[in-house]
Amino acid sequence: MSQVGSYVISDDPARLDPGVIHSFLCRAYWSQSIPVEVVERAIRGSLCIGAYDEAGGQVGLVRLVSDYATFCYVCDVFVLEEHRGQGLFKAMMAMAMTHPRLQGLRRWHLVTKDARGLYAGFGFEAPAHPERHMERVGPLVYATDE
Repeated sequence: MSQVGSYVISDDPARLDPGVIHSFLCRAYWSQSIPVEVVERAIRGSLCIGAYDEAGGQVGLVRLVSDYATFCYVCDVFVLEEHRGQGLFKAMMAMAMTHPRLQGLRRWHLVTKDARGLYAGFGFEAPAHPERHMERVGPLVYATDE
């Protein structure tokens, strides 16, 4: 646990608020319409670092998917709009990069549309060999017939 002004940064899973996380993710460009059950399952299967205001409400998240031996995928990163500019992203990422369970990993990976500069400050860069990277994407996986 660490402090940023009046905010707390913590990896305690008991502090996570699935409602806040779902509310943000279901409108984020990368996970529009994601069902709450999927968010809850993703949280259970990940190491999550949250940012919390002085009342204890969740205002940010970094979700980390890892085997804790060789690889970590950084995803679902957000700070609620009204709490941006307080250093919360940097504090959550700093905790992730120094987290005891995530040391000695061979590769960290993430995908971002608009935050390359923020992640560069933590040593992330474009793949040296993008031709070796492949992906399988299901862009409509959360779409409903409503």
